[in-house]
Amino acid sequence: MSMLTPPGMGGKYRITGNRYPRMRRPRHRRRFFVAASGAAVALSLVGWGSLQLVDIFTGNSGTARAAGGGKGCSAQRTGASPSAKATASKLPKPGEITVNVYNATTRSGLAKDTADALKKRGFKIGKVDNAPAEYDKKVKQSGLLLGAPKAADGAFEVLGTQLDGTKTVRDTRKGEDVDLIIGDAFKKLEPAKSAERALTALANPSPEPSASC
Repeated sequence: MSMLTPPGMGGKYRITGNRYPRMRRPRHRRRFFVAASGAAVALSLVGWGSLQLVDIFTGNSGTARAAGGGKGCSAQRTGASPSAKATASKLPKPGEITVNVYNATTRSGLAKDTADALKKRGFKIGKVDNAPAEYDKKVKQSGLLLGAPKAADGAFEVLGTQLDGTKTVRDTRKGEDVDLIIGDAFKKLEPAKSAERALTALANPSPEPSASC
């Protein structure tokens, strides 16, 4: 009988040979880890479900989708805003604007050439001359637009479609004419077709897009 055989145990229960029986690790530790993992998953699901219920009852979920343009939302164009429509209705036509063209650069003939081009595009031309001393060789932009406060109601915008990079200044004059003082950055007027498209867009503002879900 082997030394490993308990007393009184024989027959088929007898342990023979010189190998020790393989001992298995207790299963209660594995069961503990499995139970702990399951509990963590369950708590996570409960927390997520609670947040969803809070979002539903507070309306945060719908607000986030609408503000962020999330999945399921589509952009639709609505009519132009009342302010845009009011501005477009007050825009004067080129033939209603008298432009005085002044040259503040060292390039000769620039005022006359620009005035002739504006006249072909429908603007009324007033004075054509060198810039006054206070602006002569002091305008760095492509152009400086001067006019009475009422010129901001549309004359500045309409004339501004003809050249890019202008600056507008309101003065104390009472007339409705507008001064265009050509500056150092001026090269030429915008192409006639581009200026015409800009005028059309100015007179017909695009509808504002809105998100709907």
